[in-house]
This record gives sequence, structure tokens and C-alpha cells, in this order.
Amino acid sequence: MILDLNHQSGLVYGRAASVGADTTARINAHVDAALVARNRQQRPRDYLGGSRVGEACARKLVYEVAHMPKDVGRDFDGSILRIFDAGHQFEALSIRWLRQAGFDLRDRGADGEQFSFVAAGGKLRGHADGVIVTGPEIGIRWPSLWEHKALGQKSWTDLVKRGLRLSKPIYFAQVQLYMAYLDLEVALLTALNRDTLALHHEVVPFEPAEAQQLSDRAVDILRAAEAGELPARIAQARDFYLCRFCHYAARCWEVPA
Repeated sequence: MILDLNHQSGLVYGRAASVGADTTARINAHVDAALVARNRQQRPRDYLGGSRVGEACARKLVYEVAHMPKDVGRDFDGSILRIFDAGHQFEALSIRWLRQAGFDLRDRGADGEQFSFVAAGGKLRGHADGVIVTGPEIGIRWPSLWEHKALGQKSWTDLVKRGLRLSKPIYFAQVQLYMAYLDLEVALLTALNRDTLALHHEVVPFEPAEAQQLSDRAVDILRAAEAGELPARIAQARDFYLCRFCHYAARCWEVPA
């Protein structure tokens, strides 16, 4: 068989580009639909996650714990779910790199399960990314809680500039609670830049008073959800920046304060 490399397909450049765009849209529609379908099949949490306790709005947390439906059109779409999936792959990559560098990083305990804790009668739970049992001499006393975040450029740069407490208070609260319940005195946060693959590491010491306040807050959230009570709104007007991005904004502002 002889191929005619000079054969003209009959498609001009603009037409080929248009066909390519149509193909992309059609394939992505199937990919995103599959991701959304998978997400809907996942069993909702029957507990308050330790990674959520630092959320600024207590009312939002009550909605989450009570499994209130999100506003119409505010469920996670395919583009967000792809980012979530990629985050797991980036975490696995960072684990491999750190292990190759001599860190005894364990993402599973002796039972083969994630390091985790259960409190408040099973209503408060947390699952850690890992624990570094030992490693090179870098000024950290081992063992250390290890948490991983994959961030976009803007978010990653802000974390590097301002530190975890100011830049990512929800993540700061997460590691404080995890250290408290897993009986660890220090955490190492690894942040991977999704755009450049740059790595940033931050040592976060355990703060007992902070962890206690967060634990008390978690109990208050759980009690409110169980009693069917709504905490006060975080803002006085629905155009507050946190409200504009909240999946429960319409529901929240439709009910009496």
C-alpha cells in the first residue's frame, strides 16, 4: 500500500479547527458526565469531617452535616471533579518523591487503613494523608503528621507568602485537630503547585488551645444539626464574598435570620 502524502483532505484549516473543537466538547461532555455520575453515587458522610471544622461559616457546616440539598446548579461539575481527581494523583507523586528522598512516610497504618480518629460518638472523624515516622535531619522532631495540598498558582503563592494560618485557615484548623486526636506534636504540610510542580513545605507546631477551641466548635455544630437549629449567618448581607461562593446561599438567605 502506497500512501499519498500529498493528498489533500478537502478540509481547510478553519474547518479542521472547528471539527476539533466539536470533538473536544463531545468527549469532555462524556468524561464530565461520568465524573458527575460517580460523585452522585458516593455515600454522603454521616459525620463532620475534621477537614471541615475550620470553615468560617457555622451555618454552612450545619447544612453539610444535615445533608441539606445544595442550591440548584451548585453541585460540583466535571471541571471541579477533575481537579479533585488530579489532587489524589499529585499526592501520590509527592509521597513517592519524599520516600525517595529518605523520608519514612506512611500513608497507611499497620491495619492497611488510613491514619484516622473518631470522636463525639462517631460524629466527628478525620483521615490523615500520612505520618512521617522518621527522616533526614531537617530540624523537625519525628514522628510528624503529614498533610498534602495541590494548589493552583495564585493559591500556592499566597500560601508561600503568608503562611498556612493566614492563607488557609481551614487547612490550619485541620492539622491542629488531627495532631490533637492522633497525639502528634508537629505537622509538615506539603503544598504542590499544580502549574509548575514546585513544592513548598511548612512546619506547623501543635497548639493545644487552638485544637480545643476547634473541638468545642465541632461539638456545637453537631448539637445544632441534631437539634435542627441554625447558627447565625456569617454576614449581614447576601453579597458578602463568602456568601457569593456558598453552595447554600439561596437556601440560607430565604429563611429567617
